[in-house]
Amino acid sequence: MKVGLSTLFCFEQLFTTMLRYIETADVESIELIDDGQHAFNESRIKTLKEIVKKRGFATSVHAPFMNVNIASSSKSVRTSIMSRLKKSIQYSGDLGSRYWVFHPGLQTDVGQFSSELDWKTNLESIRELFDFAEQFGVTATIENGLHPLPFLLKTADDFLRFYKDFGETTLGLTLDIGHANVNNQINWFFEKLPEKIVHAHLHDNHGKSDEHLGLGDGNVDWQKTVRAFKRISFKGTLVIESAKNVEESIQRLKELIARP
Repeated sequence: MKVGLSTLFCFEQLFTTMLRYIETADVESIELIDDGQHAFNESRIKTLKEIVKKRGFATSVHAPFMNVNIASSSKSVRTSIMSRLKKSIQYSGDLGSRYWVFHPGLQTDVGQFSSELDWKTNLESIRELFDFAEQFGVTATIENGLHPLPFLLKTADDFLRFYKDFGETTLGLTLDIGHANVNNQINWFFEKLPEKIVHAHLHDNHGKSDEHLGLGDGNVDWQKTVRAFKRISFKGTLVIESAKNVEESIQRLKELIARP
């Protein structure tokens, strides 16, 4: 298992400030967020490639997520969203990132009356993104959403239904432990979908909201969680996605991985 770090902790700071942080990060992998002040462009990708090469980092990319709903019932809105996401995939390919992590769709106002329409649109968008990513040598991976936001894919059972409807695929799951903790789903994901978990986001909370705390600052049982990753022979990257106490979280995770 590799230890990674998401740039979420400095998401509100300038892109140049983020660059200074990652140049000294004591991790093997960096997950870059293609949104907000850190949104990619050709110049930024060039700079990031230089830093990645210098430090020997592996990289993953978190897709744009602000005001993004791939299950939108508006054709024009969905077209715009998909165009933005596809551009992110292309940049991820240029950067040489293995994984491109994206959020599932959300229930729409129309979906309140016809939930199957939202479900169908979500499936179509995911397939389109997955197929597009393959063209650029990028592996798209979908993240579990959380309550109370109206994500269409939150629980392990949601994903079991999704994979059944989606068909045979290599589309993997980015297991967000913080989201799963809010939904009381951590154990269920490991029990029901172990073979689908290819990437992970680690952050803490108290089981009520998405706090993105440092590891050990909430109520997640991290020793049990890391053991669960070991039990399923997880070979991917455990990405620290905390907003605070990042260095302490990195060291705590390394210690837990090192334990027999």
